[in-house]
Amino acid sequence: MSRFFSIFALVLGLAGSALAQEFSGLARIDAEASRIMAAGRDGVRVELTLNQGVPYRLFTLDNPPRLVLDFQEVDWTGLSARDLLQTDRIAQAQFGTYVPGWSRMVLDLGQPLGVEQAELRVDPVTGAAVLGLEVQPVGAEEFAAAAGAPKDPRWDLPEPAQVVAPAPRGPDAPLRVVLDPGHGGIDPGAETGVSDEKTLMLTFARELRELLLRSGGFEVELTRDGDHFVSLERRITLAHRAGADVFISLHADSLSEGLAHGAAVYVLSKDASDIASAKLAERHDRGDLLAGVDLSATDDQVADVLLDLARQETRPRTRALAGALARGMAQQGGPMNRRPVREASFSVLKAADIPSVLIELGFLSSPRDLKNIRNPDWRAAMAQGIRNGLQNWRDADRAKQPLVRN
Repeated sequence: MSRFFSIFALVLGLAGSALAQEFSGLARIDAEASRIMAAGRDGVRVELTLNQGVPYRLFTLDNPPRLVLDFQEVDWTGLSARDLLQTDRIAQAQFGTYVPGWSRMVLDLGQPLGVEQAELRVDPVTGAAVLGLEVQPVGAEEFAAAAGAPKDPRWDLPEPAQVVAPAPRGPDAPLRVVLDPGHGGIDPGAETGVSDEKTLMLTFARELRELLLRSGGFEVELTRDGDHFVSLERRITLAHRAGADVFISLHADSLSEGLAHGAAVYVLSKDASDIASAKLAERHDRGDLLAGVDLSATDDQVADVLLDLARQETRPRTRALAGALARGMAQQGGPMNRRPVREASFSVLKAADIPSVLIELGFLSSPRDLKNIRNPDWRAAMAQGIRNGLQNWRDADRAKQPLVRN
């Protein structure tokens, strides 16, 4: 039954695209008329009201059980998960931009629930639309058999293919840096009452890019230059596609337990250097789950072994990079975490052949750090520290290359 409605919803959404084209402007959610509520003994009813009909699709994902609804872009302004969820039968609701032009809502089901009914009703006079669907408990095996994301070239990673190796670059070529503003779109990252991580990090990434380009000797690309979601796997793919010399992921997280403050630079390690680092890595990787990424085919132990071998050459260069960046930021006043270079199993750092680090500019759960990160003068100083660290690392790394070749 779930498989049928997954395919049916996709066809219905595409068939409705002709109707949607009669309307103009961005579809907007009617927050007051939208709700997720209990239905029957154990089921759930979802009603989403929009000011106009849009193409949509829906499907389920397993581990953990999730229901994913994709729409041609929707403005979610005014909608809050707290008001939307009027039943505890849905553990969590996440919504936002997924890729440019398309929006996503992900419901954490808490248990296997199959789609029993789905219908998009469009008022022929006003054009307003109501997407109504109902889910009911199903067996774990039935749910798993029906789960899976439809193939769609607009959203999926390209199939593996032979690619031309990048042309050799001279010793004086600009350092090619890929900056990765954390989170985005449906995944806001850490949030406070006035700020969220995805917006702050995109702002800082743009500022850092401009400083590096003005300084000369750098080429810079961003994994995202807007408010949309980029999966962890795609971020690494973009770095490889760009032929990156360095990959820097930018974050400003939040910890609900304990005290954490100050900037830190993380390198990849299977074993975290401390409990807080392990929790941060779990939070970062959970972003893909919350955004409805299908992770069912990502476990390849043979590939992991080969990548570990490739990382043996990259690891010393990465640690030197982390140290240079931490010193550069400290020299600009920081403040730095008491342990400025740390280790954790961040999936976004798993490019085997690119020195990759993750910079936590600070913690939004720290009032001092939040004030700093929102201050453009402080951000400018941190950008200068990162620039200086990159320059120092590049000079030292180039000096070592003849020794490595020998």
